[in-house]
Amino acid sequence: MNPRILTLALCALALSPAAALAQQPASPPMADKRAEIKHAAAPGSPEWQQLRSLVGQWQGSVQEGGKAEGASLEVRMTGGGSAIMHIIGKDTPYEMATMFHPDGPALMATHYCAAHNQPRMEMVPAPAPNQIAFRFKDGTNIGPGDGHMVGLVITFIDANHHDEAWAYEDQGKELPATVFHYSRKP
Repeated sequence: MNPRILTLALCALALSPAAALAQQPASPPMADKRAEIKHAAAPGSPEWQQLRSLVGQWQGSVQEGGKAEGASLEVRMTGGGSAIMHIIGKDTPYEMATMFHPDGPALMATHYCAAHNQPRMEMVPAPAPNQIAFRFKDGTNIGPGDGHMVGLVITFIDANHHDEAWAYEDQGKELPATVFHYSRKP
């Protein structure tokens, strides 16, 4: 076979897919593709609604070493309403954030701790109807015997008051909960 004809035949074969693609309608721009993204349903459980009711600025107190200390809390929605950000001690050296979010039908709380670990807690049955409870599921940066949060119980007193009892485990032993008492800032 003539090398020139072979070269032309190969070029024609190589270009035919490009020609076919050029004849297809252009795909929609990226903005249109984003509109096609399907989102999970917004959380609708009563517990999620209770957590959402905490959105705002809070001031309060906590007992540390037998002495009452001031405490601040900011709670806000993030992620297009898919998560609740709970920040204790904002702008202090001990600032800690907890992200509440759904995981299918369950509610999770991931706590970004001043102890430099990230325990994940899942919602469990609460002791009382005006409470939401979370217990340790797993976490990151937690070695054997390392101290980390293992529980949280939020008690809803009224629209402007709530308590938070945080349970901590150290060397495999759960310590008495640290209880924060919060009032909504005016």
